Amino acid sequence: MESIFHEKQEGSLCAQHCLNNLLQGEYFSPVELSSIAHQLDEEERMRMAEGGVTSEDYRTFLQQPSGNMDDSGFFSIQVISNALKVWGLELILFNSPEYQRLGIDPINERSFICNYKEHWFTVRKLGKQWFNLNSLLTGPELISDTYLALFLAQLQQEGYSIFVVKGDLPDCEADQLLQMIRVQQMHRPKLIGEELAQLKDQRVQKTDLEQSLEVSHSYDGTGMLDEDEENLQRALALSRQEIDMEDEEADLRRAIRLSMQGGSRNISEDISQTSGTNSPTSLTSEELRKRREAYFEKQEQPEQIPHLQEKPTTSANALEIDPGDDMTEEDMLQAAMNMSLETVSNNLKTEGKK
Repeated sequence: MESIFHEKQEGSLCAQHCLNNLLQGEYFSPVELSSIAHQLDEEERMRMAEGGVTSEDYRTFLQQPSGNMDDSGFFSIQVISNALKVWGLELILFNSPEYQRLGIDPINERSFICNYKEHWFTVRKLGKQWFNLNSLLTGPELISDTYLALFLAQLQQEGYSIFVVKGDLPDCEADQLLQMIRVQQMHRPKLIGEELAQLKDQRVQKTDLEQSLEVSHSYDGTGMLDEDEENLQRALALSRQEIDMEDEEADLRRAIRLSMQGGSRNISEDISQTSGTNSPTSLTSEELRKRREAYFEKQEQPEQIPHLQEKPTTSANALEIDPGDDMTEEDMLQAAMNMSLETVSNNLKTEGKK
């Protein structure tokens, strides 16, 4: 559709756009159409002067603005009709009784000019296809042959006046090209106002998105977390603390167990070292049995763990009974370890005396 000439709306120059889209080129300018309008105004003035320049009707006519043009760029149907006469073209009202009696199918015509209030636009056949060349559209709109009659009827219901263009239109590139090929339109053009509004909305959405991204980027690397992330980090920290406490308790219990195991091994070693010549191999079976019974009797005696409170003294193992204070589990474990070590030491002394 690039070969189709299509002037888009500028100001109120829809009459100019309508004529140029019909003729498929820049044939008329506002200056040329204004000249035609002034010529029509002069012809009307001369007709009014025939009734007398001193008549009330003539003076009233002179005081009225032009009916063929205004400062906004509007031009009357008379201006458009006279402009087309230059090309040997004539306008006939589509819904007039004279035309309707001809019974001509709209698809057998070549072009139409449509007017509603102060807006004009062209519907023209190029090649073998019809196009709506309304200057308010962003581009030509393809109209099928079956839809053409319905389209014109809809315009009439909306209050449009439709004129049939009679005569031979000047040759144009688009008409020659579309005689050989047919085009398809995937997306219908929008009204210029709708397109501008859509572009404005897109710019606003883009601006909002950019601002959101800027705000998002401003928080990157600052350590600021949202509520969900903060809750997750807090839960992970508590979990790590619980694991660390469990590991410490396990390490403490393991140390106590190893200490007691090490104490039992040391007893056997110390007995061998302190007994001198009285080694287990030189003792009689009866003496060895008595020593073993004495040792196990001491081990099997129930140990009463009093409430202990560690106090700073010159001895690292000095403990003092304080039944009035509560002890933590860690203090009780420490006390048990110390008691175990003390038991081992006492056993060593007992065995040494023997």
